[in-house]
Amino acid sequence: MRRPVLLVIAHGSRDPRHAATVHALVRRVRAMRPGLRVETGFLDFNVPSVPAVLESLAAEGVRDVVALPLLLNRAFHAKADIPAVLREAPPRLRIRQAEVLGPSPLLTAALERRLYEAGLSPTDKSSTGVVLASAGSTDPEAIAVIAEIAREWRHTGWCAVRPAFASASLPRTEDAVRELRALGCARVAVAPYVLAPGFLPDRIARGAAGADVLADVLGPAPEVARVLLERYDGARVPVLAAVGA
Repeated sequence: MRRPVLLVIAHGSRDPRHAATVHALVRRVRAMRPGLRVETGFLDFNVPSVPAVLESLAAEGVRDVVALPLLLNRAFHAKADIPAVLREAPPRLRIRQAEVLGPSPLLTAALERRLYEAGLSPTDKSSTGVVLASAGSTDPEAIAVIAEIAREWRHTGWCAVRPAFASASLPRTEDAVRELRALGCARVAVAPYVLAPGFLPDRIARGAAGADVLADVLGPAPEVARVLLERYDGARVPVLAAVGA
């Protein structure tokens, strides 16, 4: 029995860095799971579009697909946009939508990887305050998840961890930086909880002007690729059970 095709669904952006980062992450996933067919589709701005990929797969005779939202939170795109697109897929396809990537301990590990690559070391943790800077959302569930990630991450040894948002919610990155300074943290670092560069990550970077350290976006970190494969496996098992694999 063939493994279902993994279709990574990215949001898309006018910023060419976004698609380049998505493709780099997909390449890493392919390298970590040789033999797994991984396709990429975009909801907007970039090609190929998700409907175009689904039509192409159906035309090839593919039957089973795991559609994986390349999203860190279960907000509007995961709850509404992606299911709506998948409902319009060719009827011969059997599609399961995988869970979004976050939260996951692997993503927290990827955040720390980026902070250390930006110049921190594990010995700096107790004296460093971290701003967990996400894109933001109007979805209360998504905002609550970010706040919980910050609380749990604080317990791993950082001086303090504060959530911040580039849009839709408060506080902004620069406000969280000032709060950590006021708390007396010896240094302040900003960890963008975003997957790829673009308009909102650039806003996070501008808000980090008063910080000592600004980490890179998560991008194609190996931990992120591992989360993708975990989410694929979690959705794949019911698909195979349904066809008697």
